[in-house]
Amino acid sequence: MTRTVLESQTKAVTIGFDEPFCVIGERINPTGRKKLAAELEAGDFSTVERDAVAQVAAGATVLDVNAGVVFNTNPDPNETEPPLMRRMIELVQGLVDVPLCIDSSVPGALEAGLAAANGRPLVNSVTGEEERLERVLPLVKKYNVPVVAISNDDTGISEDPDVRFAVARKIVERAADFGIPAHDIVVDPLVMPIGAMATAGLQVFTLVRRLREELGVNTTCGASNISFGLPNRHGINNAFLPMAYASGMTSAIMNPLALPVNQTKIAEKKAEVLAKGVILPGDMDDETFVQLFGMGSTKYRPGKEMEAIRAANLLLNNDPHGSDWIAFNTASATGAEAASGRGRRGGRRRRG
Repeated sequence: MTRTVLESQTKAVTIGFDEPFCVIGERINPTGRKKLAAELEAGDFSTVERDAVAQVAAGATVLDVNAGVVFNTNPDPNETEPPLMRRMIELVQGLVDVPLCIDSSVPGALEAGLAAANGRPLVNSVTGEEERLERVLPLVKKYNVPVVAISNDDTGISEDPDVRFAVARKIVERAADFGIPAHDIVVDPLVMPIGAMATAGLQVFTLVRRLREELGVNTTCGASNISFGLPNRHGINNAFLPMAYASGMTSAIMNPLALPVNQTKIAEKKAEVLAKGVILPGDMDDETFVQLFGMGSTKYRPGKEMEAIRAANLLLNNDPHGSDWIAFNTASATGAEAASGRGRRGGRRRRG
């Protein structure tokens, strides 16, 4: 069986066909997060710290670290990204004990992250483009680390799954030329949005099976791509992840968190409730309020996608005796009861 081993200073995580699904937390990434990008340029790492701890608490077994900020003061990422990546890697591994995934399109930033990282991180990523192969694969060999191989090349991203499979095969073969074994290649077959391509889900499931059976490699994906542009994205993601897992996918780069309800939404809901004549107890805190009205939580907590993955681990016999599923649901139930004031002492008295 193919096993891709990642390590931090104190912990090892194995990605494999007979292993629990590997959740690679995606939130330490400024792409599309203007506030985080501004914080990083200002040297403020408070959001990075919070996201690192919260993702691991929610069940992420690996953390992706991306330093792709275009600074207003210096727009050249070849100069700004390597020192920023080094700083972020040092910070995150000082807070959590899970292996890291060093994520950058700048080779200098990849090397800076590799030099700073403890253990055996995952490199994200190499593509089938010739220049990228020649620049990234020597780094992978030098540091003896696994790498994500994305199935696009100099011609771009093909909608034809056979072409994407051919690109993956090419990367595996070129990696072998550098002495990099197939078990250290984690292929991303590229998930297309189902809203733009009706066969996107079927394509991925078929590709993952081929990658497992014909190339013997582990696989990953940007899980949320499948639901891009559609309503109720969590509902689609929750179905997609177990189906991909059952088809042979062994990891995903994803958000393991359900984000806290912000104060603006809480204030709006309270105004709506009061306008309907509902009188709230004066001592009701925000957490009890949002739980009572089905808004979620004021705290970071595992997202629904994590619930789906834990259930899939159980169904695919990668959760011995259901211990993880039971512990997860016991903790969730206890937290909900505590927030709403329901507990053993709050139950009905037994009649004498």
